[in-house]
Amino acid sequence: MTQPFKFFPVRVSAIQDLSSGFRRFTFTDPSLATFADPGFDQRIKLVFPLAGVDYSELLETTDWYDTWRQLPDERRHPLRTYTTRYVRAADCELDVDVVVHGEAESAVAASEATVGPASSWIANAKIGDELLILGPNAEYDGEPGGVDFVPPAQTEQFLIAGDETAAPAISVILEQLPREARGIAVLEVPSVDDAGYLPEHPGIEVRVVPRADAAHGSALVAATREAVAEIAPEGTPQSVEEIDVDSDLLWEVPRHAKGGAALKRTTLYAWLAGEAGAVKTLRRHLVSERGIDRRTVAFMGYWRLGKSEN
Repeated sequence: MTQPFKFFPVRVSAIQDLSSGFRRFTFTDPSLATFADPGFDQRIKLVFPLAGVDYSELLETTDWYDTWRQLPDERRHPLRTYTTRYVRAADCELDVDVVVHGEAESAVAASEATVGPASSWIANAKIGDELLILGPNAEYDGEPGGVDFVPPAQTEQFLIAGDETAAPAISVILEQLPREARGIAVLEVPSVDDAGYLPEHPGIEVRVVPRADAAHGSALVAATREAVAEIAPEGTPQSVEEIDVDSDLLWEVPRHAKGGAALKRTTLYAWLAGEAGAVKTLRRHLVSERGIDRRTVAFMGYWRLGKSEN
C-alpha cells in the first residue's frame, strides 16, 4: 500500500552558509524524483546517523514510528523536524535550511543544555555525508499532509510571524503567496547579520527584528503585537484553553477534515510559529484579547526552550 510519507536515503551534495545563523544543505538521491512538493510550510523529518548503526530497521517496517520508539537508545537514531526550502524533483535534489545556533537547532527542535545531535551534525557535516529523510510521497494518490498554512481562498490580510526556526517556512510562504496578497510578516532572528534571510514580497511588509541580548521571543511578541494593532480587526474576545507548553504540544490549525481552510473568506489570516512560550503569548493576545476568529489563526509551538524533540 502506497504511504503518504516515505523515507528517502540521501547524501549531502552542497553546503552553503546563508548568514551566521542559517545554513543550507542540498541533498541528492535518485529516490528524490518521487519527493512531493505540496509547498508552503511542508514538514519533513531528518533522521540523523548513529555511528555503527544503519537505517535497516526503519526501512524494513511499515510502521516506522512505532518501530523507532521501541528501539533501544543505542539504536534509536535522533530525528528532528524541518521545513523543505526548495524541491527539485526533476534533478533529484532537495534544499533544507537549518539554524546553526545551538539555542534553536532546527525548525521544530528544542534548545539543549549541551550540543545536541542535530547541532553536532549541522556543524560537522561535509559533502558526501548520508542520512535519511522522511518526506511526502509523490506516488501517493491524495494529500500527504504536513502543511499547516491553509488560509481561506479569499484572504484580505495575512499576518505571518515566527522566530528563526520558522524562517524557512515563512520564506516559502512569501515566495508562494500570489503577488496580490497583502499583510505583514514578522521574524525574530538572533542577530542583525541574519536580517536579510527572508525574501521580499510586493504586497507583504517584511519586518525583521534582531533579538540580540533580549529574551528569546520578546522581540517577536512586541513586533507582532504592533502588527496586529495595524491590520487585525477587533472582535469579541474568546476564551482559549490554557496549555502547559512544558508538557503539552501547542499546535492549533483550523481546517476541514479534508485538509482545506476552515472558512472560504476572511479579513485576516494569521500564521504564528516558533518557541512555544512566545506562541502561547501571541495566541492569547490574538484570540482572548483582540477577539480574532480562531478559525482564521494557526498557532504552532515548534519547540520549547530547554526541551529536545525526542
